[in-house]
Formats: sequence, C-alpha cells, structure tokens
Amino acid sequence: MTSASTAVHDAAPGTTTKRVLLAAPRGYCAGVDRAVVAVEKALEHYGAPVYVRKEIVHNKFVVETLAARGAVFVNETDEVPEGARVVFSAHGVSPAVHASAAARSLQTIDATCPLVTKVHKEAVRFAAEDYDILLIGHEGHEEVEGTQGEAPERIQVVNSPDAVDDVVVRDPDRLVWISQTTLSVDETMETVRRLRERFPNLQDPPSDDICYATQNRQVAVKKIAPACDVVITVGSANSSNSVRLVEVALEAGARSSYRIDTAAELDPAWFDGAATVGVTSGASVPEILVRDVLESLDRLGFGTVEEVRTATEDLMFSLPRELRADLKAAGTPVPRLTRESRPTPEGRQSLEIDPI
Repeated sequence: MTSASTAVHDAAPGTTTKRVLLAAPRGYCAGVDRAVVAVEKALEHYGAPVYVRKEIVHNKFVVETLAARGAVFVNETDEVPEGARVVFSAHGVSPAVHASAAARSLQTIDATCPLVTKVHKEAVRFAAEDYDILLIGHEGHEEVEGTQGEAPERIQVVNSPDAVDDVVVRDPDRLVWISQTTLSVDETMETVRRLRERFPNLQDPPSDDICYATQNRQVAVKKIAPACDVVITVGSANSSNSVRLVEVALEAGARSSYRIDTAAELDPAWFDGAATVGVTSGASVPEILVRDVLESLDRLGFGTVEEVRTATEDLMFSLPRELRADLKAAGTPVPRLTRESRPTPEGRQSLEIDPI
C-alpha cells in the first residue's frame, strides 16, 4: 500500500491506475472508544456476565465480539437479574431508565458519551426555564429517546426538514432547538433554516450538538467524494452516522455510494469501470474492518491507497466514574486508550498505510 499527496485530483483521462482514497478521520470516536473499553474492562474486572442495555455502540461486529467474551445484551433493565451489573450504552438513557435500574438494585456503569450528556443537560436547563424544545433527530433512535426522556412534556422531535410544518409550540418567543449528535450537518441546518422561517425567534443551543467526530467524518467524505466513482462506508445499518455518510458522499459528487458491515458484503460489480474508490467508516467501526475492506479492494486491483486527512483528532474521555472507582480501589491501572494506541487483534495482519 502506498501513500500520496493529500490534494484530491480526478484520475488523468485515459489512466488505468486504480486507487483508493481513504478518508481520515474515520472509525472510532472518543465516546465509542470509551464505551467499548468500559465493557472490556468490566468483563476483565468483574467477570462475565456483564449486562449491557441495548447495543453498547451501533456496530454488529463490536457487539458480537463483546458477546463472545461474556457481555449479555438486553433491551430493558427488567431483563437483568436483580442486583446484577449493567452498562448503559454510549447513546444515553432517560431518567426513567436510571430509576428502573435503581428499583432493581442494579449496579450501573453509565457509558453515555459525554457529548450526549451535554445535550441532556441542555434539555434539562431549557425545560426548567419553560422553553419548548425542538429536538432534531430520528424518532425511535436510542439517543433521541434518552434525550426526550429528560423533559418529555417540553420536547418534541423534528425528524426532518419536511416535518417542520407539523410543529406546534406554546410560545414562539420561548423556543430553542437541540439535536441528536450523529446527524447530517447539512440536513440539520436545513431543518433549522425552515424552523426559523416559521419561528424567527428560535434560539440556538449554546454550542454545536452534532459531535466533532460526526462532523469530521462528513467533511472528510466531502473532500474525497467528487473524485470517486464509488464510495464505500463501513458501518452497520442501525448506525445513524454511518448511514449519513452514504448520503453525504452522493450529495458531494460520488457517482455511487454503498454501506457495508464487512468486506464480505462487497460486490465486485460495483467497481466495474471504476478508477477511484473512496473508503470511510462510521464512528462505531473498529479499524480492522476497514483494513479487511482494503485487502479485498487490493485483490480487485485497487492497490494504491492515498489517505486524505482533513482533521486530526486527539480527544480522549475518562472511563465511566463507577468503573474507574472500582478499578482504582482494586489497584488496577485505569487505561486512557485512544483509537490509535489500541493493539491490532492477535492473529490479524495490519496493512501499512502512511498518513500524509
């Protein structure tokens, strides 16, 4: 595998060189890394089983890997034996879920992403100040359910720009919007624009709710997409940010765009006549799945890999305080891992791609 300039150019007319443009940043964000490591360390420290409410992150490979190590995934806390230990996923939970866990004397580890917690706190504050809160997000998504549960009497979900006409508020002068952290930036701002047409005094949240990683991955895809015949996004179907990357690639000029869970889902027919393939991955995707895709593309003749970096991420979050306290009490070192520092799983060959 080779590296080339970060400038993205269309392949020269008549060229037969096949290449991959590898978007960076991609893959695990700090919140996902924190949540996954929390389950791993809980299994090491307490032993199996460790229960997890919902999927710890929206990635099939990660969930299956943790389940094989002893994590037990459940839909609700009433499926967890009384007094057992349960981890709350990175997407966050409502106060009602916390109360249900307490009623069953469950030992909880809250792996909610701190950026989701920030949105929860905004919802609580605006509700206390008697605002109507418009939550831009996807109805039924775990993160949206958790945020809405902070103030259900004040929050209404706005699914898309087309849903704006259905919004009804008590006082258009006491109105604020917040958002799910994993949305398309462009679609969210279009929703806000339409809301502001109806409600000119709509207030903004104090800071961006769409997380840095979601934005960075979308920017990177926009950078490579115009030069790509095909863009492949590695990510699961229930991963909101992965699905958005597929859409962003098309909107930014890619000729075609596909989402896959693993390299096994690649269809060679997608690449007929293609010279440039873009590759990215959602924020819940371990890098090893991307490497598998690159190996498969190499076998299809796409052996030149150019990593195109639009941002550098160095944000880290501490482990959940409950787990951190137990590790410290036992004299166990508390890890502060980043995506780059985590080891390649034993037995897997890492492809060498020099960042540029």
